[in-house]
Amino acid sequence: MNLKLNFTLPQNQTGVTQTFISMLSSGSPFMKQLMGGIQPVNGTYNISATLCTPANNTKHSTIEILTHGVGFDRYYWDFAPGYSYVDVATQYNHATFFYDRLGVGKSSKPDAVSIVQTPLELEILQSLVTMLKSGNFSNNTFSTIIGTGHSFGSLLTQGLTAKYPNSLDAAILTGFSTNSTGQQPFITGLNLAIASQNQPYRFSNLSNGYLVSDTAISNQIAFLHAQNFDPNILNLAEATKGPVTFGELFSQTAVMGTAMNFTGSVAVVNGDNDLPFCAGNCSYPTNLAQAALQLYPMARSIGTYLALHTGHGINLHYSAVAAYHHIQEFIANTPSYQIWFHGPTLVKGTKLPQPQYNLLQSLKWDTMSVLVEEERFLTDYGTFSSFFITLAGDPTAIE
Repeated sequence: MNLKLNFTLPQNQTGVTQTFISMLSSGSPFMKQLMGGIQPVNGTYNISATLCTPANNTKHSTIEILTHGVGFDRYYWDFAPGYSYVDVATQYNHATFFYDRLGVGKSSKPDAVSIVQTPLELEILQSLVTMLKSGNFSNNTFSTIIGTGHSFGSLLTQGLTAKYPNSLDAAILTGFSTNSTGQQPFITGLNLAIASQNQPYRFSNLSNGYLVSDTAISNQIAFLHAQNFDPNILNLAEATKGPVTFGELFSQTAVMGTAMNFTGSVAVVNGDNDLPFCAGNCSYPTNLAQAALQLYPMARSIGTYLALHTGHGINLHYSAVAAYHHIQEFIANTPSYQIWFHGPTLVKGTKLPQPQYNLLQSLKWDTMSVLVEEERFLTDYGTFSSFFITLAGDPTAIE
């Protein structure tokens, strides 16, 4: 069920710009007046995708389904030589399936308000996962499905774990948090323009409901952090930028929710200077990537990673490959088990309270290492910098 939106497409760029001014103005009733309930949606849509397998002519049991965000198409994941998430995943013997979301690239481009919204795109993602498990592509059935998203694609991946908790074995959410304070400068910075007017050679057949970032400067504001990107990559991002619809922008949070029944692994990977999800600082007032993991109370293992001097579009930075390897190592090192300690906050530089230390000692594991943020400590009577810890090992060993 998509949202029923009380919205008429603007006739020109002036109307588009005013729409976002009204949407972002303090105290504006715009979003409340916009919502008219829900409505059913159905149809048949073409989704363009690429299936990539490691070049060893064997069938693989693990695949990552990669969902891109706003402003890009499926090639966000295989952006340029040296900037390919797909290439690094194959080094870890993972197949990848990356696709153009509805309304983007070579996929269908239906009505930009009533059809191209997050609820329908979530169902498309679920259908693709089901098809991968059933062997609909290349006669290869995949038993382990990892959902990896960026930005809007992470919203969809997170929504999938909440609505269909058994679909994925792990979720990797990049460019994601539950903090929305950066959305206003992000949308303002994009300076969204009618796609058919901004890029007439590429999008002349699209309605005024399909929008793109205005210029390369808009893309830098939204996605990049200076001194950590190649200007040629920014130029490529501008030349290949993908559209976003009014329907997506108005419904982007409609599918998010606490994944109460998801028991797989979850990692949140951000640029530390992410604008839309961290307002430019993912460590203020706390680690916002870590805070997003509250959506996963039953996850068997969790992790976070902040790429230094990196903006929202992680894959476009010099730091991209290091982030890719961190993600693959996280996937390879699961399962693990997390313990949350309730009670007094553990302060860095203080001893772990004796009751919690005794609990750790009661775990019958031959070796244990405790991961606190980005550091590892042995489980001696030591110091910790957070009041949750993640223990690598088998949770069945707990009495």
